[in-house]
Amino acid sequence: MFLEKSTLQALPKVLLHEHLDGSMRPQTIIELAKDAKYTKLPTTDPAALADWFFRGANRGDLAGYLEGFAHTIAVTQTPEALERVAYEQVEDLKNDGVVYFETRFAPVFHTKKGLTHLDVVSAVLKGLERGQKDFGIPTGLLICAMRNMKISLEIAELAVDFRDRGVVGFDLAGEEGGYPPKKHVDAFHYIQRQNFNITVHAGEGYGKESIWQAIQYCGAHRIGHGTRLIDDIAVAADGTSVKLGGLAQYILDKRIPLEICLSSNVHTGAIPTVAEHPFRVLYRQQFRVTLNTDNRLMSRTSMTNEFRVAMDTFGLGLDDFEKITINSMKSSFLPYAERIRIIYTAIKPGYAKIRYPEHAPAARNV
Repeated sequence: MFLEKSTLQALPKVLLHEHLDGSMRPQTIIELAKDAKYTKLPTTDPAALADWFFRGANRGDLAGYLEGFAHTIAVTQTPEALERVAYEQVEDLKNDGVVYFETRFAPVFHTKKGLTHLDVVSAVLKGLERGQKDFGIPTGLLICAMRNMKISLEIAELAVDFRDRGVVGFDLAGEEGGYPPKKHVDAFHYIQRQNFNITVHAGEGYGKESIWQAIQYCGAHRIGHGTRLIDDIAVAADGTSVKLGGLAQYILDKRIPLEICLSSNVHTGAIPTVAEHPFRVLYRQQFRVTLNTDNRLMSRTSMTNEFRVAMDTFGLGLDDFEKITINSMKSSFLPYAERIRIIYTAIKPGYAKIRYPEHAPAARNV
């Protein structure tokens, strides 16, 4: 089924995996660099800067992909800068048809000029709150600890401290190789004792063992990426039969959501091409897959583009996108009543309006 770009853009979307510092506007980076007297940008032309970020990220290597973050982090060391980029993220995603999103970042990277972790999180939440009021879409913030740092318990406590002010969960990010999630069990046990939400980057740059640890050691409610879960799935050469290993069967049975990022997974080298992405197998086998951007700046993408890629590569149509979007909303870290409200006030009416434009009720802002 082919859908025009305008139709794809109009589809209600839910985004669960996007990094704040990987999704900034090039023009904003340039302006913030000027304010901060930061002179290391490769160019001050917005279009050329966008090209530079994309070229640097699109090398099939995670380390290369992450190099551009040195610049986006350098220009977001003040409350004003953090508030601005959070606010603009809401606006950009609203314009892309997103009806709910969760953004994530690591506060530790934004303390180089004297801000505390509390200052950093407060500024981002202020920007998100302003954006929600101005653009009418709810948001949630995920706080990331880093695998290679020994302050994950402190960051977990920070996330819980802000749970009533817009933080919806805790994440572990960073290079997987050599930094297994089990090294951060104290942080995850704290989150579990607080009855809070957990997602973990796993199975992107490392094998299925990383996913297993994220679930069994960390109690992950969602898996960020999860690409290497395919290592636990045997697919016949003709694709007609599939046999699940114990881990894959567990994830399927427990309905543990997978935060799939198609374009990013190619750019970081997690997979060679989109056509080889395990999404096709995972979706056909009824895993709870979601579609996400990861880093809109680095991967030069959007939710509309990720939908287009899924349509062009895997033949997804309107029914598929509605199913994925509803499953994404079900998998969000909002309270149950809020999830249901968004499904029935924004997602279902939005898809009905596209199917039956003359009869369906208009989707309402939420």
